[in-house]
Amino acid sequence: MRARIRTARKAMVVAAVASLGAGLLAGCADDGGNGGSDSSDGDSGGKTTISVGLFGTMGFKEAGLYAEYEKLNPKIKIAENVVERNENYYPALLNHLTTNSGLLDVQAVEVANIAEVTATQADKLEDMSKVSGVDKSKWLPWKWQQATTKDGKTIGLGTDVGPMAICYRTDLFKQAGLPTDPAEVGKLWSGDWAKLVQVGERYKSKAPKGTFFMDSPGGLIQAILGSEKEKFYNSSGEVIYKTNPAVKNAFNLTADAAKKGLVQSQTQFQPGWNSTIANSKFAAIACPPWMLGTIKGNAKPDAAGKWAVAVAPKGGNWGGTFLTVPKSGKNVKEAQKFVTWLTAPEQQAKLFKVQASFPSAPSTYTMPEVTGATNEMTGDQKIGPIFAEAAKAAPVQVIGPKDQIIMQGLTDNGVILATKGKSAKEAWDSAVKTIDNKLDQ
Repeated sequence: MRARIRTARKAMVVAAVASLGAGLLAGCADDGGNGGSDSSDGDSGGKTTISVGLFGTMGFKEAGLYAEYEKLNPKIKIAENVVERNENYYPALLNHLTTNSGLLDVQAVEVANIAEVTATQADKLEDMSKVSGVDKSKWLPWKWQQATTKDGKTIGLGTDVGPMAICYRTDLFKQAGLPTDPAEVGKLWSGDWAKLVQVGERYKSKAPKGTFFMDSPGGLIQAILGSEKEKFYNSSGEVIYKTNPAVKNAFNLTADAAKKGLVQSQTQFQPGWNSTIANSKFAAIACPPWMLGTIKGNAKPDAAGKWAVAVAPKGGNWGGTFLTVPKSGKNVKEAQKFVTWLTAPEQQAKLFKVQASFPSAPSTYTMPEVTGATNEMTGDQKIGPIFAEAAKAAPVQVIGPKDQIIMQGLTDNGVILATKGKSAKEAWDSAVKTIDNKLDQ
């Protein structure tokens, strides 16, 4: 939201889905700054204090999970230390891992950074696969694999994931002569992202004045690439974004949508983009579960119940987080027990119910907290099963150490230019120049 990124890219304030509980979507930034809720280490009244380093509001405290664990374990006290944004949290974490100093008992790692941590810092982190009570079959296979080294050590246990769907405004679809039932809408673009763009052309032909089909070029390319097994790196760890046909095809398809005026000239999670949600300026958006919280946080009250969720053209993922236990922590054994409990299916289901963080434990997908989940923005539609199917369909994706840099270059220095009159080639060349300069640093 965890994505939480959990933009996958930029943390931001979001309100959680009302029917799933108040609060902020996990992994997206809150307004709390750098301060934790308690001291970060040491004893407190004779209790062992487990210090937890997080970025944004992940929702564990808000969902009552800390209090529940402390009740179950009277000699334990949990102390959060929260940095507002992952872009500030992660560089500091990487520095602490590199020097093997200043680490808390538990440290969160965002999915965009897990590959780098797994490849370069695994020796500083406990192998959670060896901890009593941890069973990898409880996690989605691709989620477990993301935090597993080549020699089989799993350095983090997954919390949430960001299975991809398409959220859309039923009122705007109706005005444009498109179906509004989620099952019928999903059939329009089933199996092919190009069909989604074609639906956008249909929308534009009868679109309500002043509206676009989709919110941004960045959101579209993010969704397309989220459904690919390989995007920026191959399984050998080589950078392939410039030669991977899947990346170029996604870029060109997005640029084509931009050229045709199907997407707004907006960068996601920026003030201008936020206002287009409030003013109903677009009809559809690539939509992991946490995006519904973003929509609610920026929408006007009368938008409630006007959104719906449809299956995306292909299964994919956008966002998610892991909890790691540094070997140099002061309370390693207790931290391992705590992380094992906190990421267990039962706790993931509770977190989803309160915070809208979609579980990475597939056994939760048949629990009532998921099957019966609704959302204030989507009315009485049962949204849990749609996201559950998307999570199971997502590929085991190769994630590289600089995925975040490459994606940001493709969006902020690439496809956005196609909305400003640049050709697809000009936009691509600009993105490549920016990305390669940053990769060389």
